[in-house]
Amino acid sequence: MHKKVYLVLGPHTDDGEWGCGASIVKWIKEGHTVHYAAFSAAEESVPDGLPPDILRKEIVDAIAVLGIAIENLKVFTFRVRHFPRDRQEILETMVGLRKQIKPDVVAVPSSFDTHQDHEVISQEAFRAFKRCTILGYEIPWNNRRIDLTFFNGVDRICLDAKVASIAAYKSQIFRAPNFPDLINSLAIQRGSQVGLDFAEAFEVIRWVEN
Repeated sequence: MHKKVYLVLGPHTDDGEWGCGASIVKWIKEGHTVHYAAFSAAEESVPDGLPPDILRKEIVDAIAVLGIAIENLKVFTFRVRHFPRDRQEILETMVGLRKQIKPDVVAVPSSFDTHQDHEVISQEAFRAFKRCTILGYEIPWNNRRIDLTFFNGVDRICLDAKVASIAAYKSQIFRAPNFPDLINSLAIQRGSQVGLDFAEAFEVIRWVEN
């Protein structure tokens, strides 16, 4: 098997884990290299009483569960919910990542994601990485509809690691206290669509084979 370089782009810390955490574990188990870039630590969304940089600390624990090397993590400083304003700088940041990492596959929010920050990351990623395979991961509560065309089968070990990675974001648990059920039920649903026990599903935005 040809070893590939994967780059996961998260608009905010924890988006990549929600969208493709189990697949990340699978890719690393298969011997591929995975890089993760989060564009914002969402300091303005941190609950009162917690350090503003808490998500920068929690993402380190989260990626360790998935198996991503710390040297393959980047967390940028873009302001949450202001990505449309910073679109050009975000594009230039992505071009820098492309030149540095040279990914074969880039995972981004799906093109159907309606969150303003997610939408910018998805659109600018196509401009920056148009010569790469681009997979759009789903964040179900952001999508009015979705076009899922690639189903990646994962096992229970990968799925449990995804749950554990989300659990590392202790400051965010209040947003989805039933997150293990959400993760497991979606993986069961996506798996059942293609005759597998569990799967994560993606929109194929671009597919490139060398």
